[in-house]
Amino acid sequence: MPSLPPLECPVCGSTLEPDAALRTLACPAGHRYDAAKQGYFNLLTGAGTKFQADTAAMVQARADFLAAGHYAPLAAELARLVSPAAPNAATVLDAGAGTGYYLGEVLAALPGAAAVAMDISKFALRRAARSLPGSYALVWDVWRRLPLPDASVDVVLNVFAPRNPAEFRRVLDSSGVLAVVTPGPDHLQQIRAAAGMLDIGTEKAERVAAAMERWFTPLHTVRCTYEMQLEAADLRNVALMGPSARHLDPAALDRTVAGFALPLGVTASFSLQLFRAR
Repeated sequence: MPSLPPLECPVCGSTLEPDAALRTLACPAGHRYDAAKQGYFNLLTGAGTKFQADTAAMVQARADFLAAGHYAPLAAELARLVSPAAPNAATVLDAGAGTGYYLGEVLAALPGAAAVAMDISKFALRRAARSLPGSYALVWDVWRRLPLPDASVDVVLNVFAPRNPAEFRRVLDSSGVLAVVTPGPDHLQQIRAAAGMLDIGTEKAERVAAAMERWFTPLHTVRCTYEMQLEAADLRNVALMGPSARHLDPAALDRTVAGFALPLGVTASFSLQLFRAR
């Protein structure tokens, strides 16, 4: 089994050591974190976060949608982008890992790598811990200092998640790579307005590149676009698995979905950007 990277205690900054069963993390100063029964560690205990975590219902909708295979081409494209850029990667950090779906695909292409899955949703990390045994699944806020030492990881993944470029660069090795995935402006265009989903800004990939410029050199940008055939359950899940779920009325959504001729062809469109640490 690949060796897990060291972790930093979020209270005092000293090294957190795991026990043999990976059920407890403790530092020399006596700060201790016990794994939840599902296998993840909540390092935000006592500190909290101002950001809203994905709810159990949102995570269930996402798990069902991903299990149907609709984003499998994206996950495969991400693995194809990352693996040749970091063939000898020892550690992969997924900052905003959700259920661990994309991280699992990348690890399959980097079989020697250990993994850290980080998210603020305990409901998502319950699934990540189960699907990625032998990895760290950590409840954490990526806007804070990450609980990892400098230059301790080789790959950072950031898929539909908040970005903290300064911290990503700090924890990356000098030869490390960062992969950022964002939706394209035409993503879900056939249903977004009708379902009342949040809009996607134009030139999102360009804004990402500009935000990364101080810390990273761009390597590649890949556009991944294809058509999905979605049934009623898929349409409901894709609307309720992301931030739009916080303001959507499920009953109104059901009425909207009932008006579509099914299966409905819906565009999946993504930008995958790969950066090298400066």
